[in-house]
Amino acid sequence: MIAWFISLDILTQIVLIYFLVINIITFFYFGLDKLKSQIPNRSRTSEKTLWILSLVGGSFGALLGMHFFRHKTKKISFQAILALILAGQILLIYFLI
Repeated sequence: MIAWFISLDILTQIVLIYFLVINIITFFYFGLDKLKSQIPNRSRTSEKTLWILSLVGGSFGALLGMHFFRHKTKKISFQAILALILAGQILLIYFLI
């Protein structure tokens, strides 16, 4: 796996590292917001922030975070926007490749 990664050009390596990091960050933001939701009078992470993290490449981490932490799974409006973001990213990748 490491040999494969090293064999890639530098731009591809940077892009892959970026997507790995943004998805990890997004995943943990979902966990942090779930934790904050269980503490009374605690400021929460806004849905807008979670959507922006998803939009800039963290949609896979958002999806994993939603299911792993069981957070935002009952809010249909949130899921719909996340689904649109994910579909848009899949289409973008499809047309770029």
